[in-house]
Amino acid sequence: MKPSRLLPLLLASLKFVSGYLLASRAYELHRDEYLYLNYGRHLAWGYLEVPPLTALQSWVTLALGGGWGWVKFWPFLWGSLTVYLVARLVQYVGGGWFAVSLAGIGYMVAAYARLNFLFQPNSFEVLAFTAASYALVRHAQTSQPRYLYALGAMLGLSMLNKYTTLFYAGALLAGLLLTPQRQLLWNRHLWGAAALALLLWLPNLLWQLVHGIPFLHHMELLHDTQLVNMSAADFWKEQLLMCFPVVWIWVPGLLALLLYRPFRPYRAVGIIYLAGMLILTVMRGKGYYALGYYPVLLSFGSVWLERQLASWRFGAVARPALLMLPAVPLIWFLPFVFTLYSPTHMQRIGPRYESLGLLRWEDGKNHPLPQDYADMVGWQELADKTWQAYQALPAATRANTLIKCDNYGQAGAINYYNRNRALPVANSHNGSYLFWFPPRPTQSFRYLLLVGEGEPAKLVPHFREFRKVGEITNPYAREKGTTIHLGTDPDTAILNLAYREHRAELAAWEKHK
Repeated sequence: MKPSRLLPLLLASLKFVSGYLLASRAYELHRDEYLYLNYGRHLAWGYLEVPPLTALQSWVTLALGGGWGWVKFWPFLWGSLTVYLVARLVQYVGGGWFAVSLAGIGYMVAAYARLNFLFQPNSFEVLAFTAASYALVRHAQTSQPRYLYALGAMLGLSMLNKYTTLFYAGALLAGLLLTPQRQLLWNRHLWGAAALALLLWLPNLLWQLVHGIPFLHHMELLHDTQLVNMSAADFWKEQLLMCFPVVWIWVPGLLALLLYRPFRPYRAVGIIYLAGMLILTVMRGKGYYALGYYPVLLSFGSVWLERQLASWRFGAVARPALLMLPAVPLIWFLPFVFTLYSPTHMQRIGPRYESLGLLRWEDGKNHPLPQDYADMVGWQELADKTWQAYQALPAATRANTLIKCDNYGQAGAINYYNRNRALPVANSHNGSYLFWFPPRPTQSFRYLLLVGEGEPAKLVPHFREFRKVGEITNPYAREKGTTIHLGTDPDTAILNLAYREHRAELAAWEKHK
C-alpha cells in the first residue's frame, strides 16, 4: 500500500466506524427512513419524492434482513468515501499530513456528522458533488479524458439520487464559462461525459414524463409549505451555522481558489460554489441543500493554511492545537449531533440548551427532545400495537383487512417492524404510497385499521362497530397520541370516499400527464 493513501484510508475508516459507535440504540429509525425503506418493496424508475437510487439501497438492505446496522451502512459508507476524496484531493494539490488531517477532521465535525447518520439521499449527494469537483480538479492537472467521464458518471448517478443535482450542473456550467476552463466546452470528451450523464438519468427522466412530471407538483408543495418561509438571510445564516466549527477553513479555501495564484488552475471550483449559492438563494433553497459544495473548500483551505503555517515561526507548535480546534465547538453540542444519550437523559440535560432553540419544534414550543430525535421514537410501539390489533381479529376473516395510515411515517414503520409477520401491508394517501394503494377488492373489506384518524367520531355511522384499539403512549415520541381505530364491516360510502380521495390525490401529482 502506498504511504500516501494510508492517512486518507485511516480517516475514512474512522468516519465509518464512529458512526456505529456514536449512536444509542435507544432510538429507532427516523420517519423518513421508513419511507425510503419501503421503496425497496416497490422498485421503480422513480418516486414522488426522489429518483430511484435510494430504492436500490433499500432493496439490498431488506434483502440482507433490514436490520438497523444495514440501514445505517449506506450513509456511513457515503460519508467515509467523501472523507477519503477530501483527503486525497488535499494530497493532489500539494498538501501534507497536517492538511490531510485538518480537512478530514473538519468534515467529520461539521454538519456532515449528523447528515451521514440518516438513511436519506443527502449523504450520496454530498459524495457525488465532491467527486464531481474532484474529477474536475484532476482533469485540470492531467488533461486525462477519464476524469471528464468520471465527472459525467457522478452527475448521472447524482441525478438518479436527487434532482437538486440540476442546481450543481448549472453552477458547474457557470464555473466553466467564467474561467479559462471554458475551453472544455469545445472538448469532445466533455460532451461525451454529458451524454453519459444523460444516459444514466434517462430512465428516470422518461418515468417523470410518463407520470406527468410529478417533480413539478413536488416543487409546488415544497415552495408553498416550506420554501416560501425561507429568506436569503435565513439561508446564509444556516450556511454559517452548519459548518461553523470549520468556517476558518472553508472561507480561506474559497478565497484561495479565487485569489491564490497556485490555485488559479482550479478557480472554476470556487466559481461553482458562488454560482451554486446564488442559485439556491434565488430559489429559496433549504440551507442543507448547499452541503455538497463545502467539502472541496475544506481541502483547499487546509492546504492554504498549511502553507501559511510553514512560514510562521511557531507553525510546528500550532499544528496540533489547530487539529483539535474544529472539535472544540462540537463538545458542547455533542448530544444534539450524535444520538449518544437516551431520551430520559436528553430530557435531564435539555434545560441547558433551551435558550439556543435546540428543543423548539415547528409548533414554536420547547419539547423534551429535539424534533428529529422525537421522530425516532414510538414507531415500534405503533407497529406492535397494530399487529396485536390484527391478531385479535377472527382468524378466518382477518386477512380481509385494509390498514390505512395518515402519513408515510406511520405506514412505513408498521411495514418495517412487521416485515417478518403475516400482516397486510399498511397503506396511505401520503407521498409515494399513492402508487401502492391496493385496488378495490371484489369482496369488500371486512375490517379497516385506521392509524392517525383525526376525526373518528364522524366515522362511527359507517361501520357496524368502530372503536379505538391502540395508541402511541411514548412520552418522547412526536407521534405521541396517534391512535389505532378498528372499524368492522365498512359501508359502501366510506370505501367510495377512500378511493375517491386516492384518485384525486394521485391526479394532483400527475396533473401534467
